[in-house]
Amino acid sequence: MACLPFLICLLLISFCKCDDQLTQAKQLHPGDVLGSKSGVFALGFFSPGTSNKSLYLGIWYHNIPQRTYVWVANRDNPISTPSSSVMLAISNSSNLVLSDSEGRTLWTTNITITGGDGAYAALLDTGNLVPQLPNKTIIWQSFNHPTDTILPNMKFLLRYKAQVSRRLVAWKGPNDPSTGEFSLSGDPSLDIQAFIWHGTKPYYRFVVIGRVSVSGEAYGSNTTSFIYQTLVNTQDEFYVRYTTSDGSANARIMLDYMGTFRFLSWDDSSSSWTVRLQRPASPIDCYTYASCGPFGYCDAMLAIPRCQCLDGFEPDTTNSSRGCRRKQQLRCGDGNHFVTMSGMKVPDKFIPVPNRSFDECTAECNRNCSCTAYAYANLTIAGTTADQSRCLLWTGELVDTGRTSFGDGQNLYLRLAYSPGYTSEANKKNKKVLKVVVPIIACLLTFTSIYLVRKWQTKGKQRNNENKKRTVLENFTTSHEHFEQKVEFPNINFEEVATATNNFSDSNMLGKGGFGKVYKGKLEGGKEVAVKRLSTGSTQGVEHFTNEVVLIAKLQHKNLVRLLGCCTHGEEKLLIYEYLPNRSLDYFLFDDSKKSMLDWRTWFNIIKGVARGLVYLHQDSRMTIIHRDLKASNILLDEEMSPKISDFGMARIFGSNQHQANTKHVVGT
Repeated sequence: MACLPFLICLLLISFCKCDDQLTQAKQLHPGDVLGSKSGVFALGFFSPGTSNKSLYLGIWYHNIPQRTYVWVANRDNPISTPSSSVMLAISNSSNLVLSDSEGRTLWTTNITITGGDGAYAALLDTGNLVPQLPNKTIIWQSFNHPTDTILPNMKFLLRYKAQVSRRLVAWKGPNDPSTGEFSLSGDPSLDIQAFIWHGTKPYYRFVVIGRVSVSGEAYGSNTTSFIYQTLVNTQDEFYVRYTTSDGSANARIMLDYMGTFRFLSWDDSSSSWTVRLQRPASPIDCYTYASCGPFGYCDAMLAIPRCQCLDGFEPDTTNSSRGCRRKQQLRCGDGNHFVTMSGMKVPDKFIPVPNRSFDECTAECNRNCSCTAYAYANLTIAGTTADQSRCLLWTGELVDTGRTSFGDGQNLYLRLAYSPGYTSEANKKNKKVLKVVVPIIACLLTFTSIYLVRKWQTKGKQRNNENKKRTVLENFTTSHEHFEQKVEFPNINFEEVATATNNFSDSNMLGKGGFGKVYKGKLEGGKEVAVKRLSTGSTQGVEHFTNEVVLIAKLQHKNLVRLLGCCTHGEEKLLIYEYLPNRSLDYFLFDDSKKSMLDWRTWFNIIKGVARGLVYLHQDSRMTIIHRDLKASNILLDEEMSPKISDFGMARIFGSNQHQANTKHVVGT
């Protein structure tokens, strides 16, 4: 029995010889394997399927049960008559050379180097095949010549010195490694986006990539690991690199033979590859390039994505393949205006304009009659810190547009013509004014009387508002001595608030809490607001009201909800806030179907935003503010899913040296 391990070893050696280096004196033949140092990857000869008997030289994962190929040397020049005389060797010129039994060269690294004596090749644990000189200088590497797969730590060049550098080219079929119909590379006309190509035609376009030094994104790999994407753009080169949080090599990014770009990670529990992300999400829906035609967009927010027309456009019934057409044609300088579409994948064929603020970008498009749309790209989504080309302009048709999932989109500003009705009403009004004939003295008396009455009413309202403000401040029971006495905030008329909320209709109610109900409203100018109506006759409600008014009026931070005004009318006490369309965090957190709508990056940004708001309250504001009721329902989300802490009715102010305080009420959730 003691001889059994030795006999097994001899048996394995007879079937496969496994080395970790290839030298000029040691070649690789069919049946031999060049393994990486830790056995993660292997280089050798293979036939990809039962129907394909040709022989290829390639690299595959060696530490998992499922044979998975990541690189093929002779993909378009296979060995059709396998024999033991086929070999991979290092030539005297330090090239790796694959040759057949007749001495024909099937593949070579094709490098020119002097003083290459003693060169050898090694397969690294990253999956990179590297011929090296004796001093370990790398003279060639397979990472610079990918086939259909990007591995962790591979530097995939999208551009080098203004030229498209590398391409991923898919296999022709599931068992055919030869050059397929689909490829992935940078955009030859713009170095800030990339395409999947079907032959020479665009098949799928990746959203705008920031022209910055470094940007990053994270994709869930499994419960303990993430795949990180890093984009680096320098003066000479623009490349993408993927890494894993745990350093594992068992993750890959590949372009399959159907044209789908996939992020995959190995799942030990199921012994299979798991797809973490793929683009396009589905080839049968409207995700592919320009599938909705000009001025149409793919709405991915619907349960079943489908094509829609941009605002101000309608389907082109004369030609279904033409997408959408304008409801009213533009006329240069004749009352055009812009409408905003949020959460959009920006169209293709944009013109980046450097060094423009948002207002300058708007003016740039407004003064150019051929400008049909513009965007001011919010590149902070990709982790960017500085960008010189955020202003994007479009002329002519808008193609390959879409509405994306939360957190991924940009605001797209469309140029539209004013409706004829709007123009004609204005003209009618002007004509009526011109036709009014009133004695000059009577007009002056009328206007003077109206002016005096309005002025008297305004002063009365101002006095009432000041009295209401003083009442609010006198009722303020939380440690307000830490603040300056002067607190400025607008007092809004009760009738205006009642009208805005449809007289506090139940259909307008957004929710209710311990101190009252919250309604959605629209003020006279069209601005949407959220109105908190505090319960009448409650002492705690008064404290809640005064706390919110004084605290939020003084606190200014992007991760704190903004108070627009307040209203006191008899027993009524109302707080008017900015309206945040994506509700509160608990709307997503405690519903499995809605929770899946948010990707990891969005969750992470929400966590960071809440943390920034708390740091401001506890540390960066002039006084230390303790919220005392922080919970998911009090974290509101704006249109870009940025969090804002709300409901300061229970908050307490601490002095700079204060570490504890007493309370008369049990609060919090």
